[in-house]
Amino acid sequence: MLVVMQNHATPDQIDRVVKTIEEMGYAARPMPGETRTTVGLVGNDGRVDGSRIESLDGVAEVIHVSKPYKQVSREWKEENTIVTLAPGVSFGGTDIVIIAGPCSVESEEQILSAARAVRDGGATALRGGAFKPRSSPYSFQGLGKRGLELLALARRETGLPIVTEALDEEGAHLVAEYADCIQIGARNMQNYSLLRAVGRIGKPVLLKRGMAATITDLLMSAEYILAEGNGQVILCERGIRSFDTTTRNLFDLTAIPIVQRLSHLPMIGDPSHGTGLRDKVIPMARAAVAAGADGVMVEVHPTPDRALSDGGQSLYPDQFARLVIELRAITSAIGRSVASTPPMSRQALPGTAAAARV
Repeated sequence: MLVVMQNHATPDQIDRVVKTIEEMGYAARPMPGETRTTVGLVGNDGRVDGSRIESLDGVAEVIHVSKPYKQVSREWKEENTIVTLAPGVSFGGTDIVIIAGPCSVESEEQILSAARAVRDGGATALRGGAFKPRSSPYSFQGLGKRGLELLALARRETGLPIVTEALDEEGAHLVAEYADCIQIGARNMQNYSLLRAVGRIGKPVLLKRGMAATITDLLMSAEYILAEGNGQVILCERGIRSFDTTTRNLFDLTAIPIVQRLSHLPMIGDPSHGTGLRDKVIPMARAAVAAGADGVMVEVHPTPDRALSDGGQSLYPDQFARLVIELRAITSAIGRSVASTPPMSRQALPGTAAAARV
């Protein structure tokens, strides 16, 4: 339920609405706007008496949100949410953010080489897995905390903010110490205790669509995070399973404009996992941006043939650089632009101690 206040509503009147909602046993979320304030009622179980609120001074109208997801819905918030990872790296505006890097962190040499390559190619943020959920327990599972330390080193060297995955609540707190954005992978999209945990941590979250999840499932999972008070959520289409075995997954491009119509949260595409095939990544990245995605996440490895995970869907650095050039042309045609690469920190400049160390 949304309580829309009158333009001239006073702070005392808004406070009275909040207190009334709390007296009724629900949580209230005031949301100041440019011209008026709305107050969201959280926890509506269908028994809320709207007339009690409508009669309060300063209330213009009460709107019942019809979607099963509340705070995620555009009925709750009409304007786009902007999620910022670092200065100049924001999702949901006119700029397209490009997240790139290897599937997993394998060594200091590998992640630094990858970070420099994607930075030089035009990336806005660096991805890389320190913890890797794999289908087989015998596959490479990541370097854990050491991987996070190497990602932090790569950030110091390149200035790129870090996006990396957490697998459980304990790991989420550890990831939050090192990364700029906590990724929730497809296999954990409906791990509700983990969603609540990252909601309470408060750092930006990149939530990937599950392999068999509907769009409503994805939005309901995001609702868990917002319900804990964290509105900094980026949604990601990464492909769903289908009956066709020609590609690893079905990259659902239609999900991008559909989600953007239903939700105010930014939506990006991951064509690497969406297709599972290197030669499909570039055309599907182009298609995602043309469809209106707020960013793309692509896997890039210095030597994909030697990658410990997902080498077959990882781009070579020169392929990535060409992709960025093509994405700039597409964004220009649709009235958007590719976000600039963040400025390098002083630590990463040639001649400094950090640069000399490697």
